[in-house]
Amino acid sequence: MYKSIEHKVRIVTIALAALAVLFVSGCSVTPKVDPDIAYEPPKHKVEDTLKETVVYAADVYDPWEGFNRRAYTFNYYFDKFIYLPIVNTYEFITPNYVEKRVSNFVDNVFEFNNFTNNLLQLKLKRTGITLTRFLINTTVGIAGLWDPATHWGMPRQTEDFGQTLGHYGVGDGPYIVLPVFGPSNLRDTTGLVTDAVAFSVAGPPAWVDDDTTTLIFNGVAAVDKRHRQSFRYYRSGSPFEYDMIRMLYKSKREIEIAK
Repeated sequence: MYKSIEHKVRIVTIALAALAVLFVSGCSVTPKVDPDIAYEPPKHKVEDTLKETVVYAADVYDPWEGFNRRAYTFNYYFDKFIYLPIVNTYEFITPNYVEKRVSNFVDNVFEFNNFTNNLLQLKLKRTGITLTRFLINTTVGIAGLWDPATHWGMPRQTEDFGQTLGHYGVGDGPYIVLPVFGPSNLRDTTGLVTDAVAFSVAGPPAWVDDDTTTLIFNGVAAVDKRHRQSFRYYRSGSPFEYDMIRMLYKSKREIEIAK
């Protein structure tokens, strides 16, 4: 019995010794380096490659992506079957000359928003230019059908309440795809609603005070806006169009707020 125990102890001892030798030898082995292959350090540092001023797709805060992608798809079908057919009909029956007059008229009416938001941002020079533009185009330009102010060195000073909020440091907030309206974020959606309310309460529609006229103008403005946009859903050729549009929207708004 004792011999059997001693035999087992001897076997365990030998096995442990063998494992120890294998462990030590494994740790002492170093990989062979081919002398013919020279080591090349990285050509660019990570901090040099990723620029702080560049917006990357992953930089956009999109916690409601599931809803947003469905809204994006909805907008595609709305655009294809409702919005674009109306716009195409408008373009077919309306001469280019008349289309330009309509665009000028719409721009002139919406100078109210530009004036208000430039003033709120205390951009007094731009506010003065906007007021002067409105007066010139409304009179000399015959109700804004023509735009002599631009030819006289006074281009449009476009601003909205989303830019006003951004001017005072309000962050983007979550990215949002609004049904029909398209890409936005929480800040710009707030701005969109505020501009719409201010325009209807104190802007030109309030001066006219006629619901039918206001309704017709809003319809014409909506058609004119889409008429001037060349973007078409799923024509980019990219399988990542949603991500691309999201990134471009953020970059565009940052540029507009910084100007």
